[in-house]
Amino acid sequence: EFKSSNVYEVGLAINCLSNIVTPDLARELLPDLTLLTQHSHGYIRKKAVLCLFKLFMKYPQGLRLTFDRVKQCLDDSEPAVVSCAVNVITELADKNPKNYLLMAPHFFNLLTSSSNNWMLIKVVKLLGSLVCEEPRLARKLLEPLAAIVQNTQAKSLLYEAVHTLTLALPYARKADGSVPKTVPAIVQLCSEKLKAFVEEADQNLKYLGLVGFVSLMKSNPKEVVEHRSLILRCLCDDDVTIRSRALELLTGMMTKKNLQELVDQLMQHVRLSEGAYRDELISKIVFMYEYLS
Repeated sequence: EFKSSNVYEVGLAINCLSNIVTPDLARELLPDLTLLTQHSHGYIRKKAVLCLFKLFMKYPQGLRLTFDRVKQCLDDSEPAVVSCAVNVITELADKNPKNYLLMAPHFFNLLTSSSNNWMLIKVVKLLGSLVCEEPRLARKLLEPLAAIVQNTQAKSLLYEAVHTLTLALPYARKADGSVPKTVPAIVQLCSEKLKAFVEEADQNLKYLGLVGFVSLMKSNPKEVVEHRSLILRCLCDDDVTIRSRALELLTGMMTKKNLQELVDQLMQHVRLSEGAYRDELISKIVFMYEYLS
């Protein structure tokens, strides 16, 4: 079927293989499937690239044998094939991003040249997982990610770009201790966008905003403290996951100067809460006193 002149028959065969693949089938058919990534029809190339991932899961040794071909698909003339290659590589990199550090230039090129939002989300996530391994990459990502944040209308891409910026900021400092001139403006931009997420009526977006603030606090706690009243209001939310994330942020904001005020505010919520969340509130209050005592 792989050699059929009908592309849809070939596509059907690839689909079948992806669903029934075993270690033995993966080992035997890997060369044939790899060859299909060079097929004249983009429809076949993209299906073959995606199916390779299924074969790698059953036959891990095959990754070393054919990964160069997967990388070459990043330069394919068909955007759909490039997108599939990005998807496969990001899935492979999920468990051990460090192994894919040498591919950062390829993904940076896609970040600055692609207009495919779905693919950009994958690219941004992968680059974000690499910044802790290569600080120079963190600094290089600041401006293109900020441009995405300022220009995109897609909420999902906007959040991923902001979140990756918050991951990059702790590594933006140069060897001489200085930071790029753009950093203060980028911190402010992240802060404003995360605030807008937390103010959203959509619970999922609100939660993501709080997660972003947790990440931003690691490098710029003073910027997050500016939103304390907004985060305090989240303790009244119906969603316990939002309340817990807000509580995590508030705990990180404590100082000897604001401890009593913060505890007083939390005690008001203790009186209105019950169950596991009430226990969590009390635990955080005890932790605050012990930590600063």
